[in-house]
Amino acid sequence: MNEQLLKPIQEATYLTVSNAWRYRSILRFVYQQHERLRYYIVLEEILQHLKQDPHFREYTEDQLLQDLDQLVTWKNLIPRQDTGRVSSIEEFKKRKFRYQLTPYTIEIERMVLGLEHLGAGFGGSLERTLFDRLLGNLMDLTVAWVEPGSIFSKTNEEIYLLWQDLYENFHRLTDNAADYLAHLHSEKVEEQMMTDAFLVYKEALTEYLRNFMTSLQRTSFRIEGVLEEIPLMFSQKLTECVAEYELSIPRLDARPSNEQLMERFRNEWDSLRTWFLGDGGSESDLLYLQNATNDTIRRLTRFAQRLGETHHNLRNRRLDYLHLAKWFSNLDTVQEAHELSACVFGVFHTRHLWADRPKQTESFEVEIWDEPPSEIEIRPKVRNYREKGRPNAVVDQSERKKAAFDSYISEKEIEQQLLDNLILDNCIVLRNLPEITTFIRKTLLTWISKCMANPNHKGKTETGRTFFLERVSDRQINLNCEDGLLEMPDYIFLFEDLAEAAR
Repeated sequence: MNEQLLKPIQEATYLTVSNAWRYRSILRFVYQQHERLRYYIVLEEILQHLKQDPHFREYTEDQLLQDLDQLVTWKNLIPRQDTGRVSSIEEFKKRKFRYQLTPYTIEIERMVLGLEHLGAGFGGSLERTLFDRLLGNLMDLTVAWVEPGSIFSKTNEEIYLLWQDLYENFHRLTDNAADYLAHLHSEKVEEQMMTDAFLVYKEALTEYLRNFMTSLQRTSFRIEGVLEEIPLMFSQKLTECVAEYELSIPRLDARPSNEQLMERFRNEWDSLRTWFLGDGGSESDLLYLQNATNDTIRRLTRFAQRLGETHHNLRNRRLDYLHLAKWFSNLDTVQEAHELSACVFGVFHTRHLWADRPKQTESFEVEIWDEPPSEIEIRPKVRNYREKGRPNAVVDQSERKKAAFDSYISEKEIEQQLLDNLILDNCIVLRNLPEITTFIRKTLLTWISKCMANPNHKGKTETGRTFFLERVSDRQINLNCEDGLLEMPDYIFLFEDLAEAAR
């Protein structure tokens, strides 16, 4: 265990002591000046600022000096003697100081400001563009990898910047998604879902979640394909390059060793890979995010349905009841009232018997008494009861199996011949194809998905022939199929020559 975990953080003491309101006001002003690139603040400036607040009307310079000394003791401020404004020996003896924030205090104030803006609820968002950014960052890194030499074609600085962009986008995706889903499952949001105001933004919220799911499903499998094809040497060399550049940045304070930096970057890479691909037999966090988003959409739909049913049930039916009352008041006898009640409210205290038998006719004019009776075989409710059966002879099905197999092989040969007829000069130009069958359309789309999942846009047919996918223009084309028109990008398939592939 790290020794720092066993020590208290003295710099955070000013947040919890009895006079925290004074210490926090002082450090907040110094922090605001620090953000404006004014790193050294004198006592007079702090006192002038505090005096503007009614709580500090009786605050004296001596009290401020004591508070500043206490903050120096807690390592929140670094005092630096100001000798540039000294005009006499008396002023020099008073030791005028300029105060600077320590790095710990800067981060603490930055965190406290973030907590103040966060409030009591969760933040976060589901940014669908983050998946595209992650895929772009991964593709940039893999393109820079020269596999035969196991090196990168870019400098350590360029690799470091690409890695920073990749991990920052990954960190932003996971944090924002977790916070936003927690926000939707919070007690406050569930209370709002019970009100009529929820129906106003239900459609927008559902559409927001569905757009995120569409981007997730479209891009995540390509990211998984890239991560699965990345070799182990890639991650090792990546951590080496990033750690070397981190150590090359000049810093005067203590720095971690090369082994510690490599271990940190290796853990970050493993966490990214595990989030998308899972670890061993456990499912990935990506699948969990997908299921959680789907469950949230279903919850929103159920809440909206319940609100709609509640509105329908609470609808004023006064006029309906008055109309029914006029019907009953115009009747002459109780028997007629009973018959009307049976038609309006149904027959009371009835038992319905149902038999699983097809109807003889669908005519409304046929009475139930005209239908033939249904026979139901009642089996005894005994645990050891079994129906009697007769042993049957074993029928030879070899001829039928052989005929089915020959039919299947013949069908596959016809389909393969149709695909071979589409290949002209070792390529298939989709925009030039005539009307194609459903089988060919499904096969072409399967080939496209294989190439899109491969970094080199490379795939292989069922017969083992290798091909490449290439987009020749930015316009959209219409693929004429027997079951309709399919709008898609302008792709062509380039097949390797069989003789070249054999060599």
